[in-house]
Amino acid sequence: MERGCLTLREILKKHNFRYKKKWGQNFIFEQNLLQRIVTEAGIVPGDCVVEIGAGVGTLTRELLAQGAQVLAIEIDRTLLPLLASLFAEENVVFVQGDVMQLDLDELTRAQGWSGYKVVANLPYYITTPLVMKLLEEEAEIEDIVVMMQKEVAARLMAVPGTKEYGALTLAVQYYAEPEILFPVSRHVFQPVPQVDSAVIRLKPRKEPPVQVEDKALLFRIIKAAFGQRRKVLLNSLLKTHPGVEKKTLGEVLVQAGIDSRIRGEVLSLEQFAILSNIWVAKIKQMI
Repeated sequence: MERGCLTLREILKKHNFRYKKKWGQNFIFEQNLLQRIVTEAGIVPGDCVVEIGAGVGTLTRELLAQGAQVLAIEIDRTLLPLLASLFAEENVVFVQGDVMQLDLDELTRAQGWSGYKVVANLPYYITTPLVMKLLEEEAEIEDIVVMMQKEVAARLMAVPGTKEYGALTLAVQYYAEPEILFPVSRHVFQPVPQVDSAVIRLKPRKEPPVQVEDKALLFRIIKAAFGQRRKVLLNSLLKTHPGVEKKTLGEVLVQAGIDSRIRGEVLSLEQFAILSNIWVAKIKQMI
């Protein structure tokens, strides 16, 4: 693989390629790592895979070697001619564009796919919004295996009462089952970023782990609870629903079995769900 790596770097030099910081271009050339990502993703021949951030195609190559059909998205249009030349005879479709503006279900259906996996070395700058896009849109995604900042991965796996625990934790755990697969040193990337990474699996849930009457209200409550972490829960939630008085909110918390003096960071998703459902019932009584 070393010879292949050198050849690829020579090709980049030939094309006068310059890494673009604005798009978080940190490429991986280490074949063992790339193979491990594909293995952990459980890719088997015939799998349909969306790769986000094709870069120079190093991960693309390993996905194809495992027998996957690949649709690779790349925002940097200067890389498209290079990718086209490297994969001229391969079972891959390259799409130039911003993944945040694309409908993955629409793109994959155009390929005749009825479901797909997402495998990617995510650009750091869009990690959080992209993860939430993939989950909130409830697309036809069967599995997600992605590289991200180690700190963000820790937040997705956090438990109540820890500093990493927050609104992102709860949102991700509502939509998916997160699992950190393995850590990755910053030194395997080119150029070398300032942080270490981790490969994480997000298995989309068929059903959420809690049942709520109003999902939008649940997440407004969660957002408010973590908006000002030093505030006690009662004060944090006052602005969540216009017109709800402090006394009424206090009654809701009592019914939910939650101490109004605690902070939101100690509540589990189940407790937030109970609070949300009692809140909905209380609002109905007020109407």
